[in-house]
Amino acid sequence: MKAYINWSGGKDASFALWQLQQEGKYDIRYLFTTLSGAHRRVSMHGVREALLDEQAKQTGIPLVKAWLPENASMEDYNAIMQEQLSAFGAEGVEHAVFGDIFLEDLRTYRETQLSKVSMQGLFPLWKQDSARLVKAFIAAGFKAVVVCVNAKYLPASFAGRLIDEAFLADLPAGVDPCGENGEFHSFVFEGPIFKAPVAFKTGETVERLYTPARDEGSNCYKDEGDDCFNTTPTDWDTRFYFCDLLPV
Repeated sequence: MKAYINWSGGKDASFALWQLQQEGKYDIRYLFTTLSGAHRRVSMHGVREALLDEQAKQTGIPLVKAWLPENASMEDYNAIMQEQLSAFGAEGVEHAVFGDIFLEDLRTYRETQLSKVSMQGLFPLWKQDSARLVKAFIAAGFKAVVVCVNAKYLPASFAGRLIDEAFLADLPAGVDPCGENGEFHSFVFEGPIFKAPVAFKTGETVERLYTPARDEGSNCYKDEGDDCFNTTPTDWDTRFYFCDLLPV
């Protein structure tokens, strides 16, 4: 059965891909990533396009990119996604893979959008324990670096760190070990899904502020390129630290 995977380049997407490859049930035809058209970086992760390209090359799976305009509304985002999903469907792709773990609202949103093009979602990591999941990720030989942290939960010093046992031990109480609540995002540069490691060097860490954009007529607030969460302005976080990764 043909499928594509929603590819952020982070650990959850990587581990979901590896699990499906181990099962051998699905033919993963594409990696699909949304990027900022203005900055040419992965949405919310801030990873440069060149590193995304190298990462995809090492998986051996074709990469498809969707470009998001500045200050994209939910209508813009949904239209771009529907256009690409329809293109996948025309090639016989019937399944979309996600690395989500436990966010019910997000899964509902994804499945609602997929139903419009008669696709089904696959969630290989769904309801697995976060602590066990990230430890299994490390034990499998994956290596990932933190590229973005939410300043509400973690200090800037966590940006640029490797995800290893020391990292997990240092996480404050209440922070999900997989960052499932948006506490941090990562870039995977080595592991069993790659032919060879992705080379990079660590650049500077910068602080960025974002203004949430509201989807009129709903309770959805979002940052550019991120998915829709049912939340309110008072619990939306707008300050993040990004560690820039440079191709070598």
